[in-house]
Amino acid sequence: MPVPSNNLDKEILAILEENARISLHEIAFMLNMDVEDVARRVRELEERKVITGYLALVNWEKVGEERVCAFIEVRTQPQRDVGYDAVAERISRFSEVRSVRLMSGAYDLAVIVEGRNMREVSNFVATRLATIEGVVSTTTHFVLKTYKQDGVILENEEEDRRLVISP
Repeated sequence: MPVPSNNLDKEILAILEENARISLHEIAFMLNMDVEDVARRVRELEERKVITGYLALVNWEKVGEERVCAFIEVRTQPQRDVGYDAVAERISRFSEVRSVRLMSGAYDLAVIVEGRNMREVSNFVATRLATIEGVVSTTTHFVLKTYKQDGVILENEEEDRRLVISP
């Protein structure tokens, strides 16, 4: 059962969501709080699993690392007493899987998978994902280019789009 958060916790969460590397001292200064109080609140949020982790968003292309990302629509047969949860949990355990979400609409689960190349992702879909009991069908969409991820614009090089005027 979720424990209600107060407004101060929500402010701390919003700050951390924007910048997970911000120091507790900076948060305390921003909210006019004592550092120990901020540290205690963050620790409690972590213990309650409100904060579930801290991630670095990496643009692997910038360091020459090739990665392929695919969005996979999965249609499933819901299982008695557990619905979609058992299939979703099983899919979640694969290391290639970055995200699994229950969806409304034409398919049941949205799965995001990452691999070293298209063959690796295709092999995962054909031999591991599609063979799971309860998976009825899959549709794979390969990502061609990512412009924005998790709220961050990856290519933010503003170019001057004004027309050149010559005398």
